[in-house]
Amino acid sequence: MNDKTIDEIPVAVTESEAAAAAPVEEAPADPSHALEEALRQAEAKAAEHYDSWLRAKAETENIRRRAQEDIAKAAKFAVERFAKDLLPVKDSLEAALASDAASAESLRAGTELTLKQLIAAFEKSALSEINPLGAKFDPHRHQAISVVESAEEANTVVTVLQKGYLLADRVLRPALVIVAKAAT
Repeated sequence: MNDKTIDEIPVAVTESEAAAAAPVEEAPADPSHALEEALRQAEAKAAEHYDSWLRAKAETENIRRRAQEDIAKAAKFAVERFAKDLLPVKDSLEAALASDAASAESLRAGTELTLKQLIAAFEKSALSEINPLGAKFDPHRHQAISVVESAEEANTVVTVLQKGYLLADRVLRPALVIVAKAAT
């Protein structure tokens, strides 16, 4: 055999094996470099959040502005449908006044037709009449002008001086009424 010792035998070693076998010497870490990197990352994240916040704030302002514009338009044009329904009523009244050879009967018929048009416009707009004759007095829907002795039950409407109106179950104008009181 050969007289060589194990230490003298050449061995092929790869770089990765050599790196693993070599004692690990870390480069001295610079604590200020790590802090600067952490600060840069934090500043980048803060800038990103600030940008997101600005965009969200701008979007909120745009939504608020659009909502205010929509409310203003709704208030401005709320009666548009009702006004369109009243135009034929006005046309009928003008046509009646323009006629020179109108008899009393034709004026009455025209007035009845115009009233029907007006009632139809009221119904389309959820405008309903309050005519409480014979009903119990309701202070939320009626306004008592006076109280009279009557054979009717107390607190019953005996006379309607002016009809009231509801707009979608809200009192637009209370009915003006005279209410019965018990006979003394």
